[in-house]
Amino acid sequence: QVQLVELGGGLVQAGESLRLSCAASGSIASIDVMGWHRQAPGKQRELVAVITSGGSTNYADSVKGRFTISRDNAKNTVYLQINNLFPEDTGVYYCKCVYSYKGSWRDLILSWGQGTQVTVSS
Repeated sequence: QVQLVELGGGLVQAGESLRLSCAASGSIASIDVMGWHRQAPGKQRELVAVITSGGSTNYADSVKGRFTISRDNAKNTVYLQINNLFPEDTGVYYCKCVYSYKGSWRDLILSWGQGTQVTVSS
């Protein structure tokens, strides 16, 4: 079993910044993709940013230039630096981890964190 612990959410004003972190622990042989998704009230969960084991990144168009995803492979941790927050960024941010527990591409597992609330006020 794998546990994903997310930290860094909170209540901020528009224009301020937050840094989220997500640390994975448990029966992990290797981690492939890590990323962040968010779910606003009344909306479906959407991809925010992902980063591969090799460091390649992808971002949602709405966050490009404001959000930066990074990872520390030695710590099994992914980060999301969020700058210039908008009220539209409000939602629950979920950490995603695609990992292998045996070290084979044939046993990749998708795991989600419990989510951390980000609330942006004007």
